[in-house]
Amino acid sequence: MRKPLVAAIFALAVAGAGAAPAVAAPVGAGPAATAAEPTLKAVSLAGTVALSNCSGSLVRFPDSVDTDPALVLSNGHCSRLMDPGEVITNRPANRPFGLLDSSGAQVATLNAAKLAYATMTDTDVAIYELTTTYAAIKTSYGVSALTVRDTHPTAGTAVTVASGAWKKLLDCTIDGFVHRLKEGRWTWKDSVRYTSACQTIGGTSGSPVIDQATGEVVAVHNTGNENGASCTVDNPCEVDQEGSVTVRKGINYGQQTYQIPACFGTGNQLDLSAAGCTLPKP
Repeated sequence: MRKPLVAAIFALAVAGAGAAPAVAAPVGAGPAATAAEPTLKAVSLAGTVALSNCSGSLVRFPDSVDTDPALVLSNGHCSRLMDPGEVITNRPANRPFGLLDSSGAQVATLNAAKLAYATMTDTDVAIYELTTTYAAIKTSYGVSALTVRDTHPTAGTAVTVASGAWKKLLDCTIDGFVHRLKEGRWTWKDSVRYTSACQTIGGTSGSPVIDQATGEVVAVHNTGNENGASCTVDNPCEVDQEGSVTVRKGINYGQQTYQIPACFGTGNQLDLSAAGCTLPKP
């Protein structure tokens, strides 16, 4: 997990104003294409949101309709640090989200009605239900929700980590998938590992990881190994099926989101008993 946004801002201030460009590209820009990295596509900040301590995105599922209550996707740890095995469902919440357009300008403040789902077990995800619909947001602010893909992504896919908190786009590719990613007390399954071009910082937690070719969300960013330590907070380690541990200093990770749509039914309502729903249950 990354430092909270306030801590990250303080760290950058201490380091000096020149530190920021080294970790995040300006809106609409990215690292130059090389033989190892694909040519960047036109992904923008439209539909991303800024939380008080993290990033997030306005999302819908393949079967969502415009009149459904809108949803915001972020990390479970952006809600609060939860114990292993803990799952929160349908808890009243009063949390604001700053909605961004394609230029990175905040065009609205959206409000949560409830925290529909959150956990840090197997994955690191929080899904808030808002007090308004997709149609109302589109009509009032001209911003559409990002669609969460319901199929597993593939290695080599060009992606963008889009941070609403920092108003930054980070472009890289999916380097591979991690059988188990361990960080402190938490273990996450089948995590996404990015190539080194995505150098995330505090406050980028909860950012959507967007497939550049389709514009769909395939993961939610949540952590990275900061100083090379093994399996500690802010220094996750990879554990393979044989139990071997690998540490990759400076490499960052996200949690897949393809399993989420099956757990939400008519009206975008959570249904953990639905066929195909594999999210952890309370």
